[in-house]
Amino acid sequence: MKDKLFAWIEKSSCIAVELETELTKYPAISPESAGEGELDKCIFLENWLKSHGITQLERYDVPDENAKGSVRPNLIATIKGSADENEGCLWIISHIDVVPPGDEKLWDNNPWTVVKKDDPNLGTILVGRGVEDNQQGLVSSVLAAMAFTKQGLVPYRTVKLLFASDEEVGSVYGMEWLVKNKGDLFKKNDMVLVPDGGDPKGENIEIAEKNILWLKITTSGKQSHGSRPDLGANAFLAGSDLALKLHCGLSDKFCKRDPMFNPDYSTFQPTKKEANVPNINTIPSEDIFYMDMRILPEYSVKSVLSEVDRIKKEIEINYNVKIEYTPVQLLESKPTAAQAPVVKLLSRAIRQVYDVNPRLIGIGGGTMAAYLRNAGIDCAVWTKTQSSLHQPNEFVLLDNITGDAKVMTLLMINE
Repeated sequence: MKDKLFAWIEKSSCIAVELETELTKYPAISPESAGEGELDKCIFLENWLKSHGITQLERYDVPDENAKGSVRPNLIATIKGSADENEGCLWIISHIDVVPPGDEKLWDNNPWTVVKKDDPNLGTILVGRGVEDNQQGLVSSVLAAMAFTKQGLVPYRTVKLLFASDEEVGSVYGMEWLVKNKGDLFKKNDMVLVPDGGDPKGENIEIAEKNILWLKITTSGKQSHGSRPDLGANAFLAGSDLALKLHCGLSDKFCKRDPMFNPDYSTFQPTKKEANVPNINTIPSEDIFYMDMRILPEYSVKSVLSEVDRIKKEIEINYNVKIEYTPVQLLESKPTAAQAPVVKLLSRAIRQVYDVNPRLIGIGGGTMAAYLRNAGIDCAVWTKTQSSLHQPNEFVLLDNITGDAKVMTLLMINE
């Protein structure tokens, strides 16, 4: 069966080009990033799958009044397998939303129109926003499924392809919502692949993620003239000291290292800064900045917040200000065991297709896998990728799409 599946994929690369080209025409940007959401792209994908013989489809629309149609859609395609349902399903989960193109002057072509090029070193490449993140994984999973349906073949496990919304801005309307509200979709013995992270050789299988804590921190003081700081309480100065003390103090306290991750330590970075006063000679009464914290799994977010509270209180006393913070994102993630069935099966498939020895890693970024891991379901994050995501002239290798599809077919036949 493997040879038949591989041969079909190799002769069907034109389908991958077609689907990438059509999907890119829909700027599925979240409302938080000044977009309309994913509805148009999801409707296209749903109709395209039906027209190509994948007809068992379900939509889960999550209400969002800021999005087109007031919904954020999540689409599931099912390909029935031969194994007993007690064996569990194989899920391949990709996302349909993309990030904005950024400065379009940095693009060689319209980011929403796929350009096909032949590179002497990389082979055929496709350029356009979203072609790699996450349409590579999406198209590979569809190509793998079609290798079965177009030839009348049946996978071992029932295959579930999930095309989720809202991954780029936190998965509130996507995976997080599905796990919280439709948790019966997923079973403890399901195997899950999230093709949304990897490396150019296809070696890295991500089985763990750092805990994520993003904070919006507001410092309130007292406005005064720039020449009379004695009459005010400089919120900017206090906020700056707080940012430095959080960076240094948290780094010193939560200092363990884990070689599974790169970097191998927890990171506590001040990032975004909001404007305060419009003129130079006024001491501001309010200062707002943000922290991006990526915390090794052995430390709980609660323990970090406890230290944040201690440092915050110290700054409040020293500068006579009031400080409040709000979590913008808070996600703790349990790891997947190195011996989990999905990890072992995926490792074997990667060796067969790409002739490399996979290694197990952790990452600092967050993926949709975290929500399922926290629900007790094993997930592996993997793809062979050039990591051009979020960049101008984002591109994908056609060979990576077809190669990853072969890996996915091996998972589907349990080989």
